[in-house]
Amino acid sequence: MSKGRFRVRAGVRDWLIAVGVAGTLLVTGLSGQHAATGLGLLGYVLLAVGGLALAAGRRAPVAVLAVTGLCAVGYQAAGFDVAAVAFLFAVYAAMRAGHRVVTVAVSVAVLAVLPLAALASGLHDTGEAFAQARGALQIAWLIAAGAAGEALRQAEQRADEAERTREETARRRADEERLHIARELHDSLTHQISVIKVQSEAAVHVARKRGEPVPEALLAIREAGREASRELRATLEALRDDDTTPPHGLDHVTELVERAGKSGLEATLTIEGRRHDVPTAVGRTAYRVVQESLTNIARHANAGTASVHIDYRPDTLAIRIDDDGKATPDSAPEPGIGLLGMRERVTALGGRLRAEPRSEGGFTVQAELPVERAS
Repeated sequence: MSKGRFRVRAGVRDWLIAVGVAGTLLVTGLSGQHAATGLGLLGYVLLAVGGLALAAGRRAPVAVLAVTGLCAVGYQAAGFDVAAVAFLFAVYAAMRAGHRVVTVAVSVAVLAVLPLAALASGLHDTGEAFAQARGALQIAWLIAAGAAGEALRQAEQRADEAERTREETARRRADEERLHIARELHDSLTHQISVIKVQSEAAVHVARKRGEPVPEALLAIREAGREASRELRATLEALRDDDTTPPHGLDHVTELVERAGKSGLEATLTIEGRRHDVPTAVGRTAYRVVQESLTNIARHANAGTASVHIDYRPDTLAIRIDDDGKATPDSAPEPGIGLLGMRERVTALGGRLRAEPRSEGGFTVQAELPVERAS
């Protein structure tokens, strides 16, 4: 249900404030037990007018500022020792509307005239008149401070809401763009690569069936087709992974290791520490790190064995993948897109990734993912 249904319209809210302030001023004035003379009646009228004028503060803030200031001076001259609450509301509205110079000028004028108005009432000497004028504004300043604090709170709340909205919009657009790219890749490349792969496989099969030598170029085309097909499938899977479908996580790492074993790589999985639940983002990233590492080992490392080690620590999930491939400290491979993607995923969660050749030969990938920070 939309919150907007429970919001009071701006005009109604202005009238509620105006009536409330006018009522407060009249009650305060009546508590002074002023005589029902012409001057007394004028004072009550000025109290009511000063409060009700706030209803127009949004449309004519300068005019309301002048009216409430004159009313405050008027009922002070009539002998009403009432705080200039309506004037302070008008000051706030005028400043919020951007009329800074006019607001300061009118405020200074009212502050200067209030003591004279108290003297004009004939009920006070000079010292009492200044004290009354000062007291008329003290309560009002407190109210103004509260109103300013509430305005600042609402502004911060709106800013936070706007920031959340921007993030959600950006995330939604990124998801839409990613899915669009996945569709374009699928529509434009999948068919062509499949044709190349099928035709090259068929040509190799026919040549071997006839006992003819298979050209090296044809074998290279077949292998390139297979590799391109695998790469495209992996790319589409990553692009379509929108964090809304059930994600692959730590529970699926065993499948990755078993799949690597079926491809001819002797792969092992070791789990240490007390197993505990980790945030979805951490489990997803751990799966991707293991997946990309095993894929790179199978394609590029020329390795016979690979080991996956997962260590559950109290506040960290540590992952290590080692192989006995051809990499050496003197011939470090150039980092590819897969390794860069792993590093971006790990860094986004506040973790660390180290990928480098081992001194005894082969390659190692080590990742540490903070569990608490990611949650």
